[in-house]
Amino acid sequence: MNIHEYQAKEILHKFNVPVPKGFVVISAEEVETQISQLKSDIFVVKAQIHAGGRGKAGGVKLAKSTEEAQQFVRNMLGMTLVTHQTGPSGQQVRRVYIEEGSSIKKEYYLSLVVDPELSKPTFIFSSEGGMDIEEVAKNSPTKIVKFDIDYAVGFASFDSNKLGSSFSLSPEQIEKIMNVAKNIYNAFIATDASQIEINPLVETNSGDFIALDAKINFDDNALYRHPDIMELRDYDEEVKEEIEASKHGLSYIKMDGSIGCMVNGAGLAMATMDIIKYYGAEPANFLDVGGGASKETVTEAFKIILSDNNVKGILVNIFGGIMRCDIIASGIVEAAKEISIKVPLVVRLSGTNFEEGKKILEESGLNIIAADELDEAAQKIVKEVK
Repeated sequence: MNIHEYQAKEILHKFNVPVPKGFVVISAEEVETQISQLKSDIFVVKAQIHAGGRGKAGGVKLAKSTEEAQQFVRNMLGMTLVTHQTGPSGQQVRRVYIEEGSSIKKEYYLSLVVDPELSKPTFIFSSEGGMDIEEVAKNSPTKIVKFDIDYAVGFASFDSNKLGSSFSLSPEQIEKIMNVAKNIYNAFIATDASQIEINPLVETNSGDFIALDAKINFDDNALYRHPDIMELRDYDEEVKEEIEASKHGLSYIKMDGSIGCMVNGAGLAMATMDIIKYYGAEPANFLDVGGGASKETVTEAFKIILSDNNVKGILVNIFGGIMRCDIIASGIVEAAKEISIKVPLVVRLSGTNFEEGKKILEESGLNIIAADELDEAAQKIVKEVK
């Protein structure tokens, strides 16, 4: 789960990470009543969407007066920001965050993520923070260092010597960066975050280090432990099909292709999408119905897939393990009859009782195209769609 910048800063502030003072508005009229709480001659006006690259897209502005801040808010609210992370359709701005301006001496980058190879929290630090951090990673990898954290030791395993040797930072700078990193680590562990990114982490003219921007993602599997964080979820920022899928325990991600996919198992779903692309078409979604697919689950999965007007055909690829193929086939037939599927439907079953499952499909009287192998199934649905 992702949250807005202003929400991330509220959380970080609770863990003593220095952040500029600010407030969020949903109308220009709110600016005048709240801006007096900011002790600054310059105000930073930021569109709030769940995507990076806002500055390059016109979603971050510097205002030198209350009137100018109000005008920027009017311009931003309701606009559609298109960044490298939103895709071509962009994201509508419904909230704007206004904060105190900061004197910037130097910008850095600091994030904390879980390294999937090491299964450890890992800090990533760079001396070149800001809007072009992706280019730094690509063109100047020596300007980025990583710090693996040992769970058994905790933050004490942070190797601060790397900062001095890699970037020639002074002991005072290292100590201040260490304090920020320690507080970020505490927030990361306490909230079950999967990522905390500070870009940029700025050194001010007075020598302080503050989080000028903040992004936090949370582990969905741990959200049941954090009802307060669940309340921060902004459904307007999410794809409606993905919201509906989550209500039924389905893992669904909308994509841009024309072939809908219904698969059980994340690895099998990835392989299914890959082979569709191999034969010259594009998947419309990632959809994992899980190991216990029922008639009700399959029905909802079909409804979600077909709610995408780009879908011209559906490929069902099921491996029957704990859930037998004959039961899954019966669920597919009942669901197909209930919602009247009008696009080509190819079904490939494999595993426990797959022969019985295939017979159920053949005797259903429905226009279901059966396949024995995934390669065959992919070729059939691509041919039907094209």
